[in-house]
Amino acid sequence: MHRVGSAGNTAGSTRPRKEKRFTYVLNDADDKKHCAGINCLAYLDGSIFSTSDHLFSGSRDGTLKRWELNNGDASFSGTFESHVDWVNDAIIVGDKLVSCSSDTTIKVWNCFSDGACTRTLRRHSDYVICLAAAENNSNIVASGGLGGEVFIWDLDAALAPVAKSVDAKEDEVPNGNSGPALTTLCSINSSSNIASSNGQSHGYSPIAAKGHKDSVYALAMNDTGTLLLSGGTEKVVRVWDPRTGSKNMKLRGHTDNIRALLVDSTGRYCLSGSSDSMIRLWDLGQQRCVHSYAVHTDSVWALASTPAFGHVYSGGRDQSVYLTDLSTRESLLLCTNEYPVLQLSLQDDTIWVATTDSSVYGWPAEGRTPQKVFEKGASFLAGNLSFSRARASLEGSAPVPVYKEPSFVIPGVPAIIQHEIMNNRRHVLTKDTTGSVKLWEITRGAVIEDFGKVSFEDKKKELFEMVSIPAWFTMDARLGCLSVHLDTPQCFSAEIYAVDLNVAGAQEDLKINLAQETLRGLLIHWSKRKQKSSSHSLCNGDSSIGKDVPSKDSPRSRPEVDDATQNHATHVLPSFEFSTVSPPSIITEGSSGGPWRKRITDLDVTEGDLPWWCVDCITLNRYPKENTKCGFYLHPAEGSPAPNITQGKLSAPRILRIHKVANYVVEKLVLDKPLDGGSDAFVMGLSSAQSQLSVLDSSSRLGLKPWQKTKPCIEILCNNQVLSPEMSLATVRTYIWKKPEDLILHYRVVQPR
Repeated sequence: MHRVGSAGNTAGSTRPRKEKRFTYVLNDADDKKHCAGINCLAYLDGSIFSTSDHLFSGSRDGTLKRWELNNGDASFSGTFESHVDWVNDAIIVGDKLVSCSSDTTIKVWNCFSDGACTRTLRRHSDYVICLAAAENNSNIVASGGLGGEVFIWDLDAALAPVAKSVDAKEDEVPNGNSGPALTTLCSINSSSNIASSNGQSHGYSPIAAKGHKDSVYALAMNDTGTLLLSGGTEKVVRVWDPRTGSKNMKLRGHTDNIRALLVDSTGRYCLSGSSDSMIRLWDLGQQRCVHSYAVHTDSVWALASTPAFGHVYSGGRDQSVYLTDLSTRESLLLCTNEYPVLQLSLQDDTIWVATTDSSVYGWPAEGRTPQKVFEKGASFLAGNLSFSRARASLEGSAPVPVYKEPSFVIPGVPAIIQHEIMNNRRHVLTKDTTGSVKLWEITRGAVIEDFGKVSFEDKKKELFEMVSIPAWFTMDARLGCLSVHLDTPQCFSAEIYAVDLNVAGAQEDLKINLAQETLRGLLIHWSKRKQKSSSHSLCNGDSSIGKDVPSKDSPRSRPEVDDATQNHATHVLPSFEFSTVSPPSIITEGSSGGPWRKRITDLDVTEGDLPWWCVDCITLNRYPKENTKCGFYLHPAEGSPAPNITQGKLSAPRILRIHKVANYVVEKLVLDKPLDGGSDAFVMGLSSAQSQLSVLDSSSRLGLKPWQKTKPCIEILCNNQVLSPEMSLATVRTYIWKKPEDLILHYRVVQPR
């Protein structure tokens, strides 16, 4: 994956520092829905807090959402947005929601808040895949991920505020050894108010459970927090003491990756699901497997048990959810889904199913009395062999699902699975999981045309334009939606004439820098908020309040911003106005801390939280001037009596139209007699050819009628092909010239029509 923002530690390096990246994520028109697969679910019993029940979902779109469950209905209740990559797992710990992500962080939220992250914990060096917590101990959380890392966190200590720095938003944990053992596991009252100060926890380091040699995919902890189980690519279940991080035992039996773990409340039994398609029941006291259940035809990725640990619901890659009686081995196919099952969450008589689809499905489960489901028939005896061999004992009969349709669906938005950047570098063609093809304008984050379910390749060919604009951004759809990445200085390489954007009253030669105007549109709410704050401070007579200290990663100090520049920063052209109904999200990194993500309408950050080059661009109208020139030679066409009007190579903006090159030639020539022996002869009407073709960018100096109103008397050719007047030099070089050498153009005089 791309690590958003930082280029890493360059201390002592002689390489040029890579500046922080600025990314904006285009959200769908209905941002109350997920737009990518659901990786995790967490159920909150409202009776504990005298509220409604809630379901939390974490998605590959990088967000978590809260759903209020009332009278058989699930309604949107809030979005939790701060992770910059996939959310892989989430758990409820007291009144806190804890999530982990492929961005290597663990984040803590208040379950009933408006979605603001209260703390980010950093210790993992790679993707954080799974979490576990003790039911009766609301301050102990375990995290596991790639690279074999397992950490046990004391949230009470990790979230404790100190007065070290009010600007430190990250809990940067030292890279040294783990801290002291948790000698006592104190409980926190669920209603206790954990301070959400941005202060950093001084000197806190989680306990490291060291022993895994490879990735950890699953964790489980008993209710009292005295046992921690982990599993992953090593095909064994490891048992730890979370209070010290020491190993207790190792359970062998699976033949492939362990993907799901459950432990009963007493800590005596545990269940494991594996990519070998098997579910195993372990007796931890005897340190052995007591039962194996072969019910799935492919990898088992999700497990959920009844409160008494007598029945287990399981799902996985085969898109099926099974219910199995652990004592009688009786099993049945509860339901089938259209997508692989990633996680299960049992809520009374409903089993919530998360899949690689962006929707969440609720199926009947009879969680209180699962035996009622078996009374519906269609059950079979789970074998103890892998399913490829156990199926033979079923005499070829395929299980029939008990339920055909889910009782609840929390709909999502289809994820984008294919995209193509159009040649104009402003439009992007996308295709989603339903086959729907849309055209986006990324400079304002809007869908400008929905083509429906058509051929993506055919539509791409139909929309092809022979234009050449520098690649000023990169893009991916990893989050199920479009993420546009801007990197300085290359993002400032693309210019376009204002008249091509239909800017009212714009002069013909006014050029627009696409990146600068896009940044201005994205940060307009921040700019206005900053301007208002500065004005308020000045009115109070305090010249220091509201002024941001120059970012320490800025290579130069910033002068005071005059009113004209500030007003320009708060003015946005129509082609760069982003929606406030479903605003894009910003992912970037400032001079301190790690990457962050926020909606553009919610930006309350300081200059130091943004890359310095973005601030310079918006507040000072200053950005790196990329080479936007195109060098070329201009000669008379072969056989043309027209004289050579240039000496040496010319230079002009890459976006310059061919009609202006023709006008330049006309300006250089005065026709005083017809060609081919006529009464008029060519003479040089102006000075000799200039080495720089700056006059080409100002038609007002030619004293000619606009080219659109009269047929030009000059034709410009490249490779013996007559060029269209509206072509740009860059387009000619890319599609006509097609050579690495400097462009060569020819001109010839034609009789006016």
